[in-house]
Amino acid sequence: MRTTAYTHSEGDHLQYGTQNAAGSGLKYGQLRSAAADWSVYPVGTVFQIQGDPALYVVDDYGSALVGTGTIDLYKPDQTTVDHWGVRQVNIRVVRWGCFSKSLAILMPRQMKASHVRQMIWRLVMRAET
Repeated sequence: MRTTAYTHSEGDHLQYGTQNAAGSGLKYGQLRSAAADWSVYPVGTVFQIQGDPALYVVDDYGSALVGTGTIDLYKPDQTTVDHWGVRQVNIRVVRWGCFSKSLAILMPRQMKASHVRQMIWRLVMRAET
């Protein structure tokens, strides 16, 4: 699995501060926030990276993630983001999130961005199969 990292102080995240797309605060402790394509890893999905004792929860998304198979890991500062870089890791899904909850969060946002519409379309297609 390809992983990257982001932080709340990056230019494309400044408008959201430390809030994630699910409406709560970004987490960095034993449970950490992650951003993903919600049509692949729905909101609430909990996973662990092999060799890392922390758990990650998908509670955010980003335009650069849709259709890429990449998961973006939240880090508390730019130094930690830079240290992470881009890494290939093995993940184990501990608990799958909810596709219908992902769709419910995304639907009111569909006019805001094309990547949101892409995730909605993929979620609808998934539900129809």
